[in-house]
Amino acid sequence: MTSLSKVSMIFAAGTALFSDGYANGVIGNVLKKLYPEAVKKNNYSKTLTSVAFAGTVVGMLVFGWISDKIGRKFGMMAATGIVALFSGLSAASTGAHQSPTGLLAMLSACRFLLGIGVGAEYPCGSVAASEQSEEEGIAKNAQHRWFALATNTMIDFGFVISSFVPLVLFWIFGEKHLRAVWRLSLGLGVIPALAVLVWRLNMKNPTSYRKHSMRDAQIPYWLVIKRYWINLAALSLTWFIYDFITCFGIYSSTIVDTITGDNTSLSVVFGWATVINLFYMPGTIGGAFIVDYVGPKNTMIIGLLLQSVFGFIMSGLYVQLKKKIAAFAVIYGIFLSFGELGPGNCLGLLAAKSGPTAVRGQLYGLAAAIGKVGAFAGTWSFPVIIDDFGGPSSNRGNTGPFWIGSGLAIFSALVTLFFIRPLSHDGLVEEDAKFREYLESHGYDTSKMGFVEEEGEEWSRASQFEKDADVKATEAEA
Repeated sequence: MTSLSKVSMIFAAGTALFSDGYANGVIGNVLKKLYPEAVKKNNYSKTLTSVAFAGTVVGMLVFGWISDKIGRKFGMMAATGIVALFSGLSAASTGAHQSPTGLLAMLSACRFLLGIGVGAEYPCGSVAASEQSEEEGIAKNAQHRWFALATNTMIDFGFVISSFVPLVLFWIFGEKHLRAVWRLSLGLGVIPALAVLVWRLNMKNPTSYRKHSMRDAQIPYWLVIKRYWINLAALSLTWFIYDFITCFGIYSSTIVDTITGDNTSLSVVFGWATVINLFYMPGTIGGAFIVDYVGPKNTMIIGLLLQSVFGFIMSGLYVQLKKKIAAFAVIYGIFLSFGELGPGNCLGLLAAKSGPTAVRGQLYGLAAAIGKVGAFAGTWSFPVIIDDFGGPSSNRGNTGPFWIGSGLAIFSALVTLFFIRPLSHDGLVEEDAKFREYLESHGYDTSKMGFVEEEGEEWSRASQFEKDADVKATEAEA
């Protein structure tokens, strides 16, 4: 298989995370404008977001186990199928007797189930992408780059498209046909899911999974916890903090309101939402091209510290910057970009490549799920923080959360520095070898690890490691 084909397999595994950005971003202003009373009365604005978060957490945890015990490919195919199905059902949501409340209730149920599919992509698609990035034929100095571009860049691109698609549909259908706008906006999420489903049909489970999985063996969870709990706890904490401080875009609303003069036109709202979401792209793309040279751990620390600097600038100079909204927008864009350059790109990379293949899906799914809990906590707690600091109409109310967020970014950088292990290229191979040695030293029988997926494979559980041992012995003699 050519190197281009190998790279395409990385993207086949990771690109479905586009659905995360799109599905989470597309719900919003259209429903608020179309059904304002029902949304306000039942607080469906936050409910729709919360049930999607809850579904995503369930998907991450359940499919983490499925990814390890049944297979990466099975998990990925199931995930894209769930996303396609419930994107379509979300678009078709309706209530009894055309009741807006019933419609929103059904939509909430569909968003929960859609969230399961989105969450499943993390321990299945992202983990498979990390393993594909170290397949033979991928250049060592590009392994981390392709993973970042295939995962976090796809999520951020999904956010951009999630605001651009409703804008285009609004231009087409206009103010009088908002039902068409929101239904098509949700329904179009079926297309990328089905495209990825077809793309994945001819995929195999990654080589490292076939060699090192515990699909047919009992997982020694206590030994896994003893070896990896510190690194896992640090990754989970930093992921929680990152999602906590980034999933409530307080300054984006300040910029839009100031520029538009509180204009409620959906074309203006969606237009500026698209511009603000575009700020993510330079950070994630630029970060992908430096992470192989600086290292994921160092890149994450640099991104967090620079993000905190610009957060402090926005908070400390809020009064002056608000009078020059163009400068404010640029600084805010840089703030968002450094967030994607650092933790946005590197958290998934560190989580996917820090553990052994046998339990990689479950470790990754747990860390990602704790991160989503942070996003949920931020969505609900930041409005309370703003009120405690004087309300959204006061300077303290607008700056307080970002003083807190910038301080947490520095704390997260310190946790990364002291408790998260650095990654090397081909680190998955090294970690799998060390994990086997660790298990054997504790009396675990590793002979049942791995499997032959199809006839004609050139290796088996035992013979492959005999070959590996011979190679190591030959290298040592040389």
